Amino acid sequence: MAESLMQQPLGAILDALASRAPTPGGGSVAALTGAMAAGLVSMVCELTIGKPQFATLEGELRAIHAQAEQLRSELQRLADEDITVFNRLAAAYKLPRTTEADAATRKAAIQQITRLAAEVPLRTAQAATALLPLCTTLANNCARLVVSDVGVAAFLIRAAVQSAALNVEINLAALEDQLFVRETRAQLQDLLIGLGDEVDGIVTIVRGRMAG
Repeated sequence: MAESLMQQPLGAILDALASRAPTPGGGSVAALTGAMAAGLVSMVCELTIGKPQFATLEGELRAIHAQAEQLRSELQRLADEDITVFNRLAAAYKLPRTTEADAATRKAAIQQITRLAAEVPLRTAQAATALLPLCTTLANNCARLVVSDVGVAAFLIRAAVQSAALNVEINLAALEDQLFVRETRAQLQDLLIGLGDEVDGIVTIVRGRMAG
């Protein structure tokens, strides 16, 4: 899929996802899931800003909206970047290895691009995680009729982060640079620690407000 995912109809993306084509794959799905969460956060802001009962929070809500849109844009870019890196990696595996020099060049290219293939989903996980504090604030300070959408966003964030983490790990397993592997795993662990508790906390607030 040479064309940006964002330029394609949803049906075409889903058809490609279900096909034999290797892209889009799990990394792009993780990023798109995070982007959908960001879109829900923005929607909740749009439907809350301007309501008299939230007038004192309008500045904060507008700031949340701006952050959510920035993260949505980043996650949409990462969905495309995941495909680009995969295609580069596939090309690297096809490099000749007839001579020792060829084999060394091929190996170096594979290692370099595999590192990128780990970095892209790590950035996806980081961007998706950055949405959580926005959801926490919104869960307490949004129109009640759309509070369930905050809960959906929280669930999507958890799915995006955990899905991106799998894509980081599978690429780290193929890398020889153990310093990079350890540092990246540490960053990933920082993102995953407490993720479930934070999402559960948001959903608890959401359910409490839904119950009236």
